[in-house]
Amino acid sequence: MLSVLSAGCGRSHSAPQPTAGGELTLYSAQHEQTTKALVEAFTKDSGIKVKVVPLDEGAAVAKIEQEGDKSPADLVYTENSPWLAQLDSKGLLGKVDDGTLGLVPKGDSAASGNWVAVSARVTGVTYNPDKVPADQLPHSVLDLAGPQWKDKIELAPTETDFWPVVSSVLHAKGKDATLAWLNGLKANAGANAAVPSNENLAADINQGNAALGVLNSYYFYRLKTEVGASSVKSQFAYFAPHDPGYVKDISGAAVLKSSKNQAAAQKFLAFLTGKSGQTIIATSDSFEYPLAVGVAANSQLPPMDTLAPNDFSVTDMGTCEDAEALLQEAQLL
Repeated sequence: MLSVLSAGCGRSHSAPQPTAGGELTLYSAQHEQTTKALVEAFTKDSGIKVKVVPLDEGAAVAKIEQEGDKSPADLVYTENSPWLAQLDSKGLLGKVDDGTLGLVPKGDSAASGNWVAVSARVTGVTYNPDKVPADQLPHSVLDLAGPQWKDKIELAPTETDFWPVVSSVLHAKGKDATLAWLNGLKANAGANAAVPSNENLAADINQGNAALGVLNSYYFYRLKTEVGASSVKSQFAYFAPHDPGYVKDISGAAVLKSSKNQAAAQKFLAFLTGKSGQTIIATSDSFEYPLAVGVAANSQLPPMDTLAPNDFSVTDMGTCEDAEALLQEAQLL
């Protein structure tokens, strides 16, 4: 299973009751600004208030698992699908309404129908052109384990955005090759094999402290927004079409099976995946791709239909426990 933060034991919990005035409780591991905009628009549209409890993904999953059917949460919203898959595997999620599932591509949501895809982002490389010219960029994520990248890369392996890439390589190449690849990355990164966050990684590359790193595209675009385009020296590029490192990563949401506010919670999922919610995602500074048909992405992003990620699906990805195990074996976790 994915590593989760331990929660306190020996504490009694009373069963959740239907909330007065139609208020929902959302455990959110998505970007604060985007979540705030979505919640405010949903409340204005429906009259249903939403209490947002911001948590890291691991903490949100740990909390829900520890609380069980007494959780006060009605909904959970994560940046990465494996955390939802973990909750689903433990029978903690309820069925999403068919109409809501039908608003986004079927293959992006859970095969069980117990969580729904909300947005997507795609993995590639953020690089500093002063350190590595565009014509010398790696064609494959596998190339980064080669000797030519010694002391040129940084890694943020505790960031779970990286785990789907590891799981994708494992799916394509098998355990032995993936472990060898991870060991090569670790050797090449040296003292920079454990950067604490993707934000640090993006900033380091921009400042020339590293030549490149494997990141989702939105970290590059968010950096431009935060510090100004004129202050950004780094660039973003994709691996060769269908490469194991060219991964489409899904953010999703679900209703907890234990929720006493099922109807209102389902309305929130329908809002997230409907035109209004998807338009907020498209125009926010999270720089994720909306998934609903007819809603265009932020104009700074290349259209999704021009990209060529591999066919590694959320079903293939599962809980990413395979990636976690290999990262631990490589002593990157």
